[in-house]
Amino acid sequence: MLKRLLKEVKEYKLPAFLTPVFMILEVAMEMFIPLLIADLVDKGIQVGNMKEIYIIGSQMIVCAVIGLFGGVMGGVLGSKASAGFAKNLRKKMFERIQTFSFENIDKFSTAGLVTRLTTDVTNVQNAFIMVLRMGFRAPVTVIVAMILSFRINARLASIFLVAMLIILVIMVFMMTKTRTLFETLMKKYDDLNGSVQENVTGIRVVKAYVREAFEKTKFLKGSQGIYEAATTAEKMLAFVSPIMNFIVYTCIILISWIGAHLIVVDQTLSTGQLVSLFSYCMNILMSLMFFAMIFVMITMSVASMRRIYEVLEEESTIQNGENPIYEVKDGSVEFKDVVFGYNKTAERPVLDHINVKVKSGETIGVIGGTGSAKSTLVAMISRLYDVDQGQVLVGGIDVKDYDVETIRNEVSVVLQNNVLFAGTIAENLRWGDKNATDEQIARAARLACAEEFIEKFPDGYNTHIEQGGTNVSGGQRQRLCIARALLKKPKILILDDSTSAVDTATDAKIRKAFREEIPSTTKFIIAQRVSSVMDADRIIVMDDGKIDDFGTHEELLERNTIYKEVYAQQTGQGNGDFDQKGGED
Repeated sequence: MLKRLLKEVKEYKLPAFLTPVFMILEVAMEMFIPLLIADLVDKGIQVGNMKEIYIIGSQMIVCAVIGLFGGVMGGVLGSKASAGFAKNLRKKMFERIQTFSFENIDKFSTAGLVTRLTTDVTNVQNAFIMVLRMGFRAPVTVIVAMILSFRINARLASIFLVAMLIILVIMVFMMTKTRTLFETLMKKYDDLNGSVQENVTGIRVVKAYVREAFEKTKFLKGSQGIYEAATTAEKMLAFVSPIMNFIVYTCIILISWIGAHLIVVDQTLSTGQLVSLFSYCMNILMSLMFFAMIFVMITMSVASMRRIYEVLEEESTIQNGENPIYEVKDGSVEFKDVVFGYNKTAERPVLDHINVKVKSGETIGVIGGTGSAKSTLVAMISRLYDVDQGQVLVGGIDVKDYDVETIRNEVSVVLQNNVLFAGTIAENLRWGDKNATDEQIARAARLACAEEFIEKFPDGYNTHIEQGGTNVSGGQRQRLCIARALLKKPKILILDDSTSAVDTATDAKIRKAFREEIPSTTKFIIAQRVSSVMDADRIIVMDDGKIDDFGTHEELLERNTIYKEVYAQQTGQGNGDFDQKGGED
């Protein structure tokens, strides 16, 4: 896992390498200064030799300046390396997410992916810079200080060794206990982000139903969950600091007591050496404090690293075959005994043995009760999901044999939920074709009957669209999305209930434009209104995941009960009930 994440250091390898080098330079100077202090006391101060004091003092100043330089460079380069590492991690994760199928996205959830890209990466970034700076500085300080301390007096230096072993045992115990707690904490962040995302996205509904109090309660519940999980973990880590302080002061007391005895009674230790030992004591024990800080950061980041690793290693369920095909011959579509279910363990599939054949250039209406799997049916064409059994053929070839990008470029889908992005109308339409000319944009808008309202805006195609298209109506949003899809010049066009917010007259104009302007494009029109599909070449009637019938408007009126009920209900010729089944598409 760690090896995989460290691959993203990439162009920041040099700063990452130089950071510990400069930190070691700082440590070397810090370790040399106590030796100079010992000489300053023994050879200068105690004997009153001012010349020696000046010489040694000058050497100490030089060491301090070099150490300062090393520390500053280590800080600058460490920050650059860690920030670059975080940038690359986010970039790689985002690129990976772009390859995910809908099934992969469902597995992680949108809120979970947002948390991984923000909070988790920040945790790893903080741990990375701590390791680069203190992770190298602390052990080198401890090792060098221990060696020099043993050279001065092994009896006093052994106190440091015992302290280190005690601290090591405590840190291992704490890390084992708190790791699962931090994993739980990250999941709580997912829940909180999900609550915020849902609230902000649906803020108009929240205000319309005066549910602000309910949303506040839900948010506070999520926030309370984070508080409790964080408090539980931090309570355990809170013991680290007082334990470390206890060990530090105990070591100082023992050195003072034993050192004084060695100076006064045994006379085996000089005053300068005792001062040096105090310096090394503080260096060692402060390094152990840094170890504790690193341990806390790593403990927090282990759970985050695992979550980032899951995203980076997740393979899309939609993959190219060994020798993918890069050209779609035409827009013909055939379903051969297709079976599909979102939940693979469910008793019944969502699509149950679908068999239907559509010629290139045909206009196919798809109608049926809510939950009859109309949207799921057309999702198979562009491989938004892969079938569990059977085949979906486009241009006479299984969609799994095509290059994924190729098949999706030839299929334009206008989904039920119309999404526009922040930017101008022209910029939104160019999602269909980034190189589209102004004339091509205008033609697509005319076919989608969007030109009539765009031209009424003072800025025309340069009119700014707010995020989500909140400053245009639902019908306008749908027509812009249709125009965007048309700019792709697809062989297959799928309109998934995408004219539901458009009046019937405009709906009829759009369908007329399709017939006259793009006759060679295969069109699938999913609709709740019979008027939207009745002039289609043929109509699929879906019922509970199966094709109940397939034929022209006239044929279905003669023989299909469901279609007759829908028609009767919507034309006022009967009391049929269209939405019989309930559920979700």
